[in-house]
Amino acid sequence: MLQRICVFCGSSPGGRPEYAQAARELAQAMATRHIGLVYGGGNVGVMGIIANAMLASGGEVIGVIPQHLAQLAVAHTGVDLRIVGTMHERKALMAELADGFIALPGGLGTLEEFFEVLTWAQLGLHRKPCSLLNVCGYYNGLMSFIDQSVQAQFIHPGHRSLILIEEDVEVLLDRLAAYEPPLVDKAGWALKLAARNSEA
Repeated sequence: MLQRICVFCGSSPGGRPEYAQAARELAQAMATRHIGLVYGGGNVGVMGIIANAMLASGGEVIGVIPQHLAQLAVAHTGVDLRIVGTMHERKALMAELADGFIALPGGLGTLEEFFEVLTWAQLGLHRKPCSLLNVCGYYNGLMSFIDQSVQAQFIHPGHRSLILIEEDVEVLLDRLAAYEPPLVDKAGWALKLAARNSEA
């Protein structure tokens, strides 16, 4: 059951109005489904947009921000704000509080946060869904790279299926709600690759 979703997103609004609109649509859909928001605690960029939209819809909003960012006056004081010591503590608490993850368009921080929880899922440290909201094809290039990595045999094909990606908010939320993690024998796959390479 999805009680809260952690949304990774940019501290910038991005260069297209569709990014902000997608954040508002996601917030409204989550609030309608009584799903709370966990996010990075900022009041700027897409982070501020989704937090404000959730508050306007009457939804639960938990922000998690490290002390050094809170001191820069970018913390959203209108949400349930949790101030932690480090970025590592921030990510750990966000993951603990959430039942699933969605990455909206964002920059390096958004990608880093998403890939960390995705790697944790690959390692079996959690069984929560990890997803991308592909607004205006923002993540097309990223998924092309992931598929290239699968072809190059650095990513197990089963781990590719850990990434849920959709353009439609409602479809994505439905997939998160119905998510069953795939069973992947990574050790066996690696041994087969090693044997094949040794025979070549």
